Amino acid sequence: MPSSLYFGGSILSPTLAGSAYTLRPLEALFVQDGRIAAVGRLSDLENLAGPDTRRIHLEGRTLLPGFNDAHIHIWKVGQLRTTLLDLRGVKSLAELYRRVAERARTLKPGEWLWGRGWNEALLAEKAMPDKAALDQLAPRNPVLLTRTCAHIHAVNSQALQLAGITPQTQVPGGEIHYQQGILYETAYGLVFRAMGEPSQAQYELWIKAGMEYLRSLGITSATDPAVDPPLYAAYQALEACGELPIRANLLYIRRPDGGSETFPLPEKHLSDWLRCDSVKFFADGGLSGATAAISRPYKNLEGPSYGILRFEEEELHALAQEAHRAGFRIGTHAIGDRALDQVLRVYEKLYQEAPGPRHRIEHFGLAGPEHLQKARQLGVMAVPQPIFLRELRANYQRYVPDEWLARCFNLRAMFEAGLSVAFSSDGPVVEQVEPIKGLQAAICEPLVAGNQVGLEPALWAYTVGGAVAQGDEGNRGSLEVGQWADLVILEGDLRDPYSLRIQATVVAGASDA
Repeated sequence: MPSSLYFGGSILSPTLAGSAYTLRPLEALFVQDGRIAAVGRLSDLENLAGPDTRRIHLEGRTLLPGFNDAHIHIWKVGQLRTTLLDLRGVKSLAELYRRVAERARTLKPGEWLWGRGWNEALLAEKAMPDKAALDQLAPRNPVLLTRTCAHIHAVNSQALQLAGITPQTQVPGGEIHYQQGILYETAYGLVFRAMGEPSQAQYELWIKAGMEYLRSLGITSATDPAVDPPLYAAYQALEACGELPIRANLLYIRRPDGGSETFPLPEKHLSDWLRCDSVKFFADGGLSGATAAISRPYKNLEGPSYGILRFEEEELHALAQEAHRAGFRIGTHAIGDRALDQVLRVYEKLYQEAPGPRHRIEHFGLAGPEHLQKARQLGVMAVPQPIFLRELRANYQRYVPDEWLARCFNLRAMFEAGLSVAFSSDGPVVEQVEPIKGLQAAICEPLVAGNQVGLEPALWAYTVGGAVAQGDEGNRGSLEVGQWADLVILEGDLRDPYSLRIQATVVAGASDA
């Protein structure tokens, strides 16, 4: 592989010295065999360059470590870009129903009509899709329309019938509103199983489509946070053939939706392109759909509603204990205060019982001072999504109790508490998965004034933070000698996040420009 020499711009490596986040400036960077071989003065690095070395003059642009999205459903991003009916951005039920009818006309009888992305808070009617309407629009096809958060789903009668769901059906950790055709949380698994597992070829198509798109956004590493055995096999097959466009870290799901089945711990996999030594649990639902488990009632719902807690604490502890003792990192989805209380108690008990790796909390959405303090004490990493502050703002303002808005995805409080923070998008829960958009939201668009963060910690969380959360900061995240040459080149002024654009993405020393 030919070597490369970068110079002539702002080459910046995010670092953390004590409690201060900084951007260490470098004059030049030399890449060889897919890794950073040297950094320093251009005159010194010129001596390393040979006749075949590519000399890349940045022309004043900014070079950073490649962005790391620490929580994004890669295959689902790819699925929406290829085969799934995309309902993101729909503004009314009439528009949603029109799109469903158009898709139904393209399907054979019995084929599933699968879509995702609706958000009732953004619909003119402020209402969810209705089973009777879906029956009329797609009389020959089972319909599954997943809400943007993936914690709520609208289905028609044929889908309910194929899934064996009746008005009497109950499922642990979920709810079924049969008359309207709305499924919450784990109830989704009943329908997903009825659809039939996608083939490995389909999974591979979706993974590659998702990764290629992420690479175009400056993302060189990403964590897929809910991987089951067939999806894991697809990732391994692509890695074996050298067909992963970016590096992937996997959180292996232990308890799939829709039942009490528990997948065994996976075989660990550690390579340059694919890492699986972490597992995933869901402790509660989503905040934008008012299913996260909270101790105060949500606003604007009929009757007091406190969300859904998916596990009894003893059961979650038993499953987490098995993974902890086997040396697996644990990433647990926890947003509401009741879920955070439960997960932090479980993590604390695990560390009291035996040493183990640092664990993560995905989202960490409604953390109060007590949660921040306990997470810091335990060394727990927080994996929030700054872009939620933009795309899901209307949902939070509609549902979150007024007195808790200031703690809703309060990124500044996480940094001030001394937590290791890894930024992510949770795409395709949101449409905008670009790290640049996340930077804009983190720095300029807090839900409550004063909760914004500075450029330096935000960039750290999108680079080093993700590497720390994956347990792989020795290979990625900064511009240190020996790190993988995974880079992003930006146009624009870092002091104005809205001016930034991706000029090139480099993975293992190979540029897409």
